[in-house]
Amino acid sequence: MKKTIALALMLLCAFAVFAEGAKETTATTAAALKIGMVTDAGTIDDRSFNQGTYEGVKKAADELGLECTYLRPNGTTTAEYVTAISDLYDAGYRFIACPGYLFAEAVTEAQKMFPDLMLVILDSEPTEAGANTVSIYFKEEQSGFAAGLATALQLKDASVGFVGGIEIPSVQKFSWGFQQGVKYANENYGTKIAMEAQNFVYSGSFADLALGQQLANTMYASGVDAIFAAAGGTGVGVINEAKNRRLAGEDVWAIGVDVDQYLVGDMGNGQSCILTSAMKNVGEGAYAQAISAANGTFAGGSIITLGAAEGAVGIPADNPNLDDDVEAKVLAVLADIAAGKLVVADTADGLHK
Repeated sequence: MKKTIALALMLLCAFAVFAEGAKETTATTAAALKIGMVTDAGTIDDRSFNQGTYEGVKKAADELGLECTYLRPNGTTTAEYVTAISDLYDAGYRFIACPGYLFAEAVTEAQKMFPDLMLVILDSEPTEAGANTVSIYFKEEQSGFAAGLATALQLKDASVGFVGGIEIPSVQKFSWGFQQGVKYANENYGTKIAMEAQNFVYSGSFADLALGQQLANTMYASGVDAIFAAAGGTGVGVINEAKNRRLAGEDVWAIGVDVDQYLVGDMGNGQSCILTSAMKNVGEGAYAQAISAANGTFAGGSIITLGAAEGAVGIPADNPNLDDDVEAKVLAVLADIAAGKLVVADTADGLHK
């Protein structure tokens, strides 16, 4: 009997030590989580999609005291993206954010190669669902609508254009939403904003600043008053052209994308050439997933879509170049969109590209 009790006590003590060790291991793992990101086309300081995403994961890492870094691949092929993800994994990173449509195939491969790696892909999803991947989409059409409405209400009688990056769904939806917002203003508020088909173009690049400036130069010279640039680094070229022309006395504007790009259009005189920006909160989306990864609540295998109802899209809270009544009207319409009273199409029916 005494031997049985002694054995039971020994087993109980052993289990307690094992459980305590498991707790320590779990705590150590959580504390040691390294948070990474692989950039899409362009640089980390593109003041657009890459930068916004990295600021989100960096914010999470800073709050939790975790190590964080990014890696820029050598190019934009699937193999180059997979190599960058693998390099981060080999360096101990177990959470990696991948911002962009072009990551779909790379994430599909990486989630199989590294089953213990938590992956987040924005604006796309793997071709095969993975239990360790979260996909985040945004309702860009709603954001574009808000920016188009604001532009039309502010300018009243003008011509607008659009410069996109690569012609992918997220960029297309920005354009389609923008056009619907302008049309809504023309039909409901009496504005007279022209949208000519030749002024809605795709550059084919998210990283060609010179090309963006060239396309903007052509549009502004033809009489376009405001250009919505949804093209990453190429879009910064559009903004630079608007900046130069405003400094020369021309009354032209640029509309930013993804993040509040007001400061990107800073002309050095306390003013900006950015009328407003069509925002989608990529930073907060990435931040929330990094926090969940660190907290052990990462919901791998899920697909998340964020829009006005979640407060994830719209225009900036502060728009110095918009009149107060314009902002108020846009916010009221966004509330209707969030409530489902007004539906913005995510298709090109009856619209330019």
